[in-house]
Amino acid sequence: MFEFYNQFFITNIFLYFQICCVLGFYLPGLAPVNYCEEGKAAESCQSRVILYVNRLNSEEAVIPYEYNHFDFCTADESDSPVENLGQVVFGERIRPSPYNISFLKDVTCATVCQKTYHLDNKEDVEKLNNLKKGMVKNYQHHWIVDNMPITWCYLVEGNQHFCSTGFPMGCYVNSAGQPKDACVMNNAFSKPDTFYIFNHVDIVIKYHSGEEESWGVGFKDKRGRIVRVKVSPRSLKNQTEKNCANDALPMDIPNKLNSNDVIHINYTYSITFLKDNSVKWSSRWDYILESMPHTNIQWFSIVNSLVIVLFLTGMVAMILLRTLHKDIARYNQIDSADEAQEEFGWKLVHGDVFRPPRKGMLLAVLLGSGVQVFFMALITLFFACLGFLSPANRGALMTCSMVLYVCLGTPAGYVSARMYKAFGGIKWKSNVLLTSVLCPGCVFILFFIMNLMLWAKGSSAATPFTTLIALLSLWFGISLPLTFVGAYFGFKKRVIEHPVRTNQIPRQIPEQSIYTQPIPGIIMGGILPFGCIFIQLFFILNSIWSSQVYYMFGFLFLVFIILIITCSETTVLLCYFHLCAEDYHWWWRSFLTSGFTGFYLFVYCIHFFLTKLNITGTASTFLYFGYTLIMVFLFFLLTGSVGFFACFWFVRKIYGVVKVD
Repeated sequence: MFEFYNQFFITNIFLYFQICCVLGFYLPGLAPVNYCEEGKAAESCQSRVILYVNRLNSEEAVIPYEYNHFDFCTADESDSPVENLGQVVFGERIRPSPYNISFLKDVTCATVCQKTYHLDNKEDVEKLNNLKKGMVKNYQHHWIVDNMPITWCYLVEGNQHFCSTGFPMGCYVNSAGQPKDACVMNNAFSKPDTFYIFNHVDIVIKYHSGEEESWGVGFKDKRGRIVRVKVSPRSLKNQTEKNCANDALPMDIPNKLNSNDVIHINYTYSITFLKDNSVKWSSRWDYILESMPHTNIQWFSIVNSLVIVLFLTGMVAMILLRTLHKDIARYNQIDSADEAQEEFGWKLVHGDVFRPPRKGMLLAVLLGSGVQVFFMALITLFFACLGFLSPANRGALMTCSMVLYVCLGTPAGYVSARMYKAFGGIKWKSNVLLTSVLCPGCVFILFFIMNLMLWAKGSSAATPFTTLIALLSLWFGISLPLTFVGAYFGFKKRVIEHPVRTNQIPRQIPEQSIYTQPIPGIIMGGILPFGCIFIQLFFILNSIWSSQVYYMFGFLFLVFIILIITCSETTVLLCYFHLCAEDYHWWWRSFLTSGFTGFYLFVYCIHFFLTKLNITGTASTFLYFGYTLIMVFLFFLLTGSVGFFACFWFVRKIYGVVKVD
């Protein structure tokens, strides 16, 4: 009866997704918004275009800040949109801006606010110094219009058009006259030891328009959907409605000021609406994604890497199957015990190969947590491939991952209990508690330590106390009980029966060569799996630390599958070599062989930090390696569990098909 209901439920879910794909649907917050001219608004459209401001971050510092951390023009924050769990954990803080934008209404040099700093006032000096620090660290704005990032587009090397989802708050020319990247594009920024704040923005909003027939409204007027929003930041001094031209003097702030000086900063903006029916609303993100640097290199490199990895794993599988087939055929032709004594190889350790490992409790706990991480990654990538976790749906990727991890406590408890029982363990309470607490606890402790540092720095990435309580509630209120449920069913099942019996006296392991010793085998085991992911790692790390949009989830899912296959085949191959050398200690070695890929991941993150990033400061460096350790630890659990279960299946299979007296 249970199988019938299970089949019925799966069938209904499959039909539901089919109907959604046929009829079409929009995810919450991703439906198109129709805009119309002011005074002609109706229920089906709106005239006000809301510009939201997000946190400011920098490639030179891991610590992001809220928009109001700096002394910019602010608006009433009571209308701030509700942020999901992923956005809060990632440090996104979306707030309404004071920029007044009406659809199809162009604006020229409108004033947002004016800021005055009296340098004999301590509070004003602190605010001005804070702005200077932001410009030195090259902090960047991130603005949002119609759930789409405002982009800053410019030419890079090779006359390629690059569109960044952030633009700098200003720039600094040092005492040697060397400008920062944001100043290089403007020759007017030439004074040494001077700050230039971008206090004026030219915003160009492109829209796809339609008449009465295309929008299905009862009266005829021009309407539109926003498809592109671009910004050009400028530094202007004493601008008015008539002198926002490009040749206006820049707003320069000398680094050395007298205590009686007064600095006036006037923040202004211009809005231009342009009709562009060549771009459809459904493809409005294309120009951002296609302009990302090295996109073409990524395609060719990934394909090349996948072909190489598939070829290598195919060769490994072919050699292993052919050799193993001969071994099994030879062993099964032996008729007498005397002939068996003359044989050597993996058959001779059949009485010890399933001997329980040392520290079986810890191994079972790591395996349960690894299965939890594996299914979390698999399901998250699957939904990302379907488009549910697109860049337009902010925070959805992290929210989905955390919710899935919490809800997958049942398979973690089940696997941990089954393996611990197979190892002969009897302390089931300790097993369940460790499965629920050990690995999540390590991640939470690292996260909490870094959160304390972010709190001390006043960063927007600091998770609020209420969110920490919510995370703990999810952990102890949902994940822990689900782990107990899984462990209950795991311990209720019969002990896993091995195909051969275990001898009472352990067999002595002969002296091993350097190639069959555990440590060299573990070190070699992680090379091939890492080889199939290091190209993707570059783009993933770029998206995390350099604020670039990652969107190639299809390739990432394919690489994930290749990683699983490679970890499995590599671990099985090395396990076979060790068994042939009469070394039957394969339990921990199979876990560590594929899990050692995490070590290469950590080394690559260090290389990326030293060669690709410009992160400075002790706090930012600590945060970078703290988050890296969390990522490496979870990756270690995932790959280690994959290698173990592949090896577990392999060993049971080969000893189940040979004749053992």
